[in-house]
Amino acid sequence: MSEKTIFLAGAAGVIGKCLTPRLLAAGWHVVGTTRSLVKAEELRRHGVEPVVVDVYDAEALDRAVMQAKPRIVIHQLTDLPRGTDPAQMDAAREQNARIRIEGTRNLIAAAVRAGAQRLIAQSIAFAYTAGPTLYHEDRSLDVDAPGSAGVTARGVASLESQVLAAPLHGIVLRYGRLYGPGTGVDAPPRHGPLHVEAAAKAACLALTRGEPGIYNIAEDDGFVDTGKARLQLGWQA
Repeated sequence: MSEKTIFLAGAAGVIGKCLTPRLLAAGWHVVGTTRSLVKAEELRRHGVEPVVVDVYDAEALDRAVMQAKPRIVIHQLTDLPRGTDPAQMDAAREQNARIRIEGTRNLIAAAVRAGAQRLIAQSIAFAYTAGPTLYHEDRSLDVDAPGSAGVTARGVASLESQVLAAPLHGIVLRYGRLYGPGTGVDAPPRHGPLHVEAAAKAACLALTRGEPGIYNIAEDDGFVDTGKARLQLGWQA
């Protein structure tokens, strides 16, 4: 295991692009995944050791993580393309739920086999059951919601339960509604907005801070409570 190696799953994604410069500047060796040869070359140009792998290919993913031997694994995988036609979003959310369920399972298995110590995973802070705000981390997720909302919540619940049950120091970051470069959203949305750079900052802080568990990460607009993240991670938007 390399004490200064991070395996970043989803390095070419919206948050991954913000996160990698921070990690490299802090002296980490970053092994980053993508499914695209073109994006792999882009990662290499920016100082990342790229790995072209599909998270659903458990054997290939296992080999990649075993070769990297990271101390920390960061899970920033999503499968929601920007600018998707609203008519196609139900199918896109199904794909995203799958990556949270199956992709997370494969990534955790590989991380454990490779001897990683800490796992930081992206989740969302807008899948809570309806009720009075502020939403705290102990509020249940709306897994019984109809339609795509339920699909999303069940995918999130699976990801989180897998991370917290793994024999690793598991930290789940429940991100608010993202805006900023690469998101297709320029202005802060309603109900728990979060700039992508603030999301990347939270992941960096979680490298060395925080007890295992779930943390809301969003701007303070009265929607979700972020006191735990401020206290344990030292995070603020």
